[in-house]
Amino acid sequence: MQTVSTSNKPILVLGGTGNSGRRIVERLRTRGLSVRVGSRSANPPFDWAREDTWDDALTGVSSIYISYAPDLAIPGAKDAIAALVWRAKLHGVKRLVLLSGRGEAEAQACEKIVQDSGLEWTIVRASWFAQNFSEGAFADMVASGTIALPGGETPEPFVDLDDVADVALAALVKGGHAGEVYEVTGPRLMTFREVARDLAHAIGRPIDYVDVPHDAFIGQLADSGAPEEIVWLLGYLFSTVLDRRNASLADGVERALGRPPRDFAHYARNAARAGAWEIAA
Repeated sequence: MQTVSTSNKPILVLGGTGNSGRRIVERLRTRGLSVRVGSRSANPPFDWAREDTWDDALTGVSSIYISYAPDLAIPGAKDAIAALVWRAKLHGVKRLVLLSGRGEAEAQACEKIVQDSGLEWTIVRASWFAQNFSEGAFADMVASGTIALPGGETPEPFVDLDDVADVALAALVKGGHAGEVYEVTGPRLMTFREVARDLAHAIGRPIDYVDVPHDAFIGQLADSGAPEEIVWLLGYLFSTVLDRRNASLADGVERALGRPPRDFAHYARNAARAGAWEIAA
């Protein structure tokens, strides 16, 4: 597939220090492409909460990878995406790649804004990340040996973030992806109990799954001092999104990359080898 010329203009990666963004930044740099990291600590900085930082970050940019933290379901995300798209057009940006959430009505509303922008666009609509268990909200639970979540026995096709990054990279730098909605999942449906089993096998010690009541989980999370928006988001995800609406596989990885998605067991083995949970070993 032919690489699209960007005339040496930088690609802006919003959330460039986050779990998906840093993977994309690394891939772009490995290919010798010009990258601008979109984060509050970058130079120039980009802060979703401060529109006065946006213009410097957008100046001269050819394409943008949009990852909105912590999630497009958060109240206010739709307005932020609309404002960003408007400014991107003013700055002559040609291409947008949006990381979206599978089964989230709020995220799909943000997708519509990007799709109606008049720019080239690609949507990467992802299921829950496998890396939530090593780099995200559930990592400490795995390290402790007990995954205590209100997941019941609902299956989810956890997707590897490396697949998400590979799909986004292709959409940013190669032709043939404009106007595509890539719904990306792993290759099998897994309950949280099955996740615990695969993690235990990879790490080499017992990992239990305990199904806890939703309200008790959210109350404990709030009492722990977690940020209010994270408490709200996890409450939303476990009460609304994890209701079997996503209990099916999708072919986005294969359509975008011409190969099957990575399996959760592959992710677990690699994370264990990298020492993701060594603190509790």
